Amino acid sequence: MRRNLYLVMNFSIVHSDCRTSARAGVIQTDHGEVLTPIFMPVGTLGTVKGVHQKELKEDIKAKIILGNTYHLYLRPGREVISKAGGLHKFIGWDNPILTDSGGFQVFSLAENRKITEEGVTFRSHIDGSKHLFTPENVVDTQRIIGSDFMMALDECTPYPCTYDYAKKSLDITHKWLARGVNHYKYTDGLYGHSQAYLPIVQGSVYKDLREKSAEFIASQEMQANAIGGLSVGEPVEMMYEMIEVVNNILPKDKPRYLMGVGTPANIIEGVARGIDMFDCVMPTRNGRNGMLFTKNGTINIKNEKWKYDFSELDPLGTSYVDHAYSKAYLRHLLISGERLASQIASVHNLAFYLELVREIRQRIVDGTFADWKEGAVKTMSERI
Repeated sequence: MRRNLYLVMNFSIVHSDCRTSARAGVIQTDHGEVLTPIFMPVGTLGTVKGVHQKELKEDIKAKIILGNTYHLYLRPGREVISKAGGLHKFIGWDNPILTDSGGFQVFSLAENRKITEEGVTFRSHIDGSKHLFTPENVVDTQRIIGSDFMMALDECTPYPCTYDYAKKSLDITHKWLARGVNHYKYTDGLYGHSQAYLPIVQGSVYKDLREKSAEFIASQEMQANAIGGLSVGEPVEMMYEMIEVVNNILPKDKPRYLMGVGTPANIIEGVARGIDMFDCVMPTRNGRNGMLFTKNGTINIKNEKWKYDFSELDPLGTSYVDHAYSKAYLRHLLISGERLASQIASVHNLAFYLELVREIRQRIVDGTFADWKEGAVKTMSERI
């Protein structure tokens, strides 16, 4: 007998832009509400690199973060997370969490994995041990993790790839999804809160495959839907085209999550095409290497030009953190190899991204988004 005990996540659109497909919404979860559009900091192993949970909440004002099933499955492992009472308790985070299925990480192993209709066999990047991910056991692992948003197992096709490869990959992804949806519906969460299950649209850059995938994903009637396989090397115009193709089909009354994207300009353009949720490692990874995002554009803080610049990191954005560090000071820390440099840059960039999506949301509500968009994309794409 079908148990059908999964709970439906509530999503409401509070305002839509009349000149674009942008919308401002609210996602209700058992760990709190998420105002959309939203950017989700990436916390692969249960930590956003170099950032304390206190900073995530108070300085960055993050409402939801990511974990990764592949990495958490390997280390610390399912038993540790289970005994801790789930990832929320393990890391001391009481806001929502989304977990990637691990598909992207597994498929990036290339020489160390094998794909079949059963699932994907791979060797750990840590110790070379052999493992199998199936649509079902990936659901089970995410039940143990206890994330609020669980991602379906899929194959993220590389770019470029042939049409035949993309088609065969999509067929497997859809077969895996049907099994995953069934297993999700017949299993329960372990910690007393509801968990949404998100299918992922694939199809590389082929319009007919993207349309086919979006139609199949929509037919599953899950609580939210994701778009994967973009921002993997294809021209940005092609990415935007695929987003438009997919969002013409995906239901408008459910959140849309664009996986692994991207720059501030990508986020603005994605919102304009109807995307609600984003994630990317760029704010922290690039920050650790000295790239700062500001309302004037991006800064390479290692450049000599900032050596005597004692202004704030982003004068137009005032300060995104409690202390207004100067460009010269951060450059000094980075050039000196001080760990504090990575922390300051990561917090600054993440706070900038969260402030950006808050401004986007407010402009959608105010009706000024379309007029603001073009200038903001151009300015934030500049290198200064």
